[in-house]
Amino acid sequence: MSDLPIGFVGLGNMGRAMAANLAEGGYPLLVYDVAGTAERAPPGAAVATSVAEVAAGAETVFLSLPDGAASASVAADIVATERRRTRCVVDTSTIGVQAARDLYKRLETAGIEYIDAPVSGGVAGAVAGTIATMFAGCAESYERLIPAISAMSKNPFHVGTQAGQGQAMKLANNFLSGVALAATSEAICFGLSQDLDMKTMLEVINASTGRNTATADKFPNRILTETYDAGFFNTLFMKDLSLYLESVRRADTPDAISAVCVAIWRDFVNANPGADFTEIYRFIRDRK
Repeated sequence: MSDLPIGFVGLGNMGRAMAANLAEGGYPLLVYDVAGTAERAPPGAAVATSVAEVAAGAETVFLSLPDGAASASVAADIVATERRRTRCVVDTSTIGVQAARDLYKRLETAGIEYIDAPVSGGVAGAVAGTIATMFAGCAESYERLIPAISAMSKNPFHVGTQAGQGQAMKLANNFLSGVALAATSEAICFGLSQDLDMKTMLEVINASTGRNTATADKFPNRILTETYDAGFFNTLFMKDLSLYLESVRRADTPDAISAVCVAIWRDFVNANPGADFTEIYRFIRDRK
């Protein structure tokens, strides 16, 4: 890492927390967000007025963006920047396997290294710095970037050397998360129909073989409390699940469960777009 500030583009729920942890780790930052930067910037960070300003001032730029189109747009702005300093783009967004491969080729042509490094763990994990980072890039780049990545991610994993492998790992993870949340919702509904108590059910399941991320975290902390405040929109989660199913079909691997899972989540999004993704429990509970 050079003595120049680290660039950070995208200060939404996840990006803002990740950038704050980088700043708390002692890294100088140059940040930008299209929705408004100054009010989202971590204390002490330099505020840029454009992506081009970030590209002109930072050799390494982290992205935390909502989808592949946003990542491609920012990458195009970086490439087009005159007197560009950026040599490496670390994309923590979930954009899909093919999109990551396409961005790698586009940036490589411009002499810029692209690192496919999506993260998982939710907003709470981003704030606590406990998110997992799924890094796909060469070993030398991993060693160079790991100090900065570790400032915002206590669980970094070097999953491969090719762009797209980080995305594949993230999409597989989110598919399992989506299955767990939907299946747990159905199981809890069944138990309640038999006059079981939800809190008791969760305690038993979490001491038994049915334990999963929904029973261990989302149900006790977001659903049992009726706060539904995980901070992740169902529309964004549906985007991840759709990317997974698309990638599965491109790879011609089994899709029987994923097709059903995606259909359930699609119905939920159509019925209540923009809801917190933990509200799928209420959707399944009230569904006829």
